[in-house]
Amino acid sequence: MNDLPGLHYEEFELNQVFVTPRRTVTETDVVMFAGLSGDYNPLHTDEVFAETTPFKARIAHGLLSLSVLTGLIGKVGMLEGTTLAFLGLEWDFKGPVLFGDTIYGRLEVAFKRETSRPERGIVHFDCQILNQRDDVVQQGVLKMMVRRKAN
Repeated sequence: MNDLPGLHYEEFELNQVFVTPRRTVTETDVVMFAGLSGDYNPLHTDEVFAETTPFKARIAHGLLSLSVLTGLIGKVGMLEGTTLAFLGLEWDFKGPVLFGDTIYGRLEVAFKRETSRPERGIVHFDCQILNQRDDVVQQGVLKMMVRRKAN
């Protein structure tokens, strides 16, 4: 029996929308992500260099923001304990996330299908990461395999 709050395949409805809490991306986040990933691109780590770019300042790694989104989705709880697999991602980076930006996610159920195995189903979410001005900075499709309810 699953006591976690995640929704089962049958409980997701097409066009259903979930909005995550918000989180501010800090310089510390960027430094820690650079250390973890090994990505020390000067766009993220060198203020003098970053001032010469179109952004005029250092920006967060795109994958850092995407990683933060996965944590924010966890706070919503809709996939907590019912996720069986992360199947894939189609993703576009639309704008920068600057140090100090506050981001959040918006997910909409775009597609779902049963599988040949009765205990699982596939759900696709149209996702957006938005900043504090509600500008879409990243967007794409998150593909998940989730548990179905026991018969």
